[in-house]
Amino acid sequence: MAVEIGVVYEGTVVKVLKYGAIVRLPEGTSGLVHISEITDAFVQDVSDYLREGDTVKVKVTGEKEGGRYEMSARQVEPLTPHEGTPSALMGSRPRPRPTSQEFEDRLGDFMKTSNQRLNELQRSRNVRRRGGRK
Repeated sequence: MAVEIGVVYEGTVVKVLKYGAIVRLPEGTSGLVHISEITDAFVQDVSDYLREGDTVKVKVTGEKEGGRYEMSARQVEPLTPHEGTPSALMGSRPRPRPTSQEFEDRLGDFMKTSNQRLNELQRSRNVRRRGGRK
């Protein structure tokens, strides 16, 4: 049976890496679940969520050269950290995104500061061109 992109499979974690985990599907093919595809929250350590031998549901999202596949666990069901890991103790809620108004305020502050710095730079450049006279 061939692996199809967009289909959910149940696989086994065969290797945990710094940047993700290699998952073997029942058909014998394998692929990578990148660290960003484990859960919706920030993942600092893959081993907080996945360990060798774990069974995990993954969605095949793409195919790479050499018959390897790209997979996602978070698109099926975001994983939770194993008990006793630092992520489980701290909680793994994603940070709230700033509201639109907060963004507009921050952007306005940035633009104001940026314009002030640009004006100061232009003034100092003009002073140097005139030989120190204002």
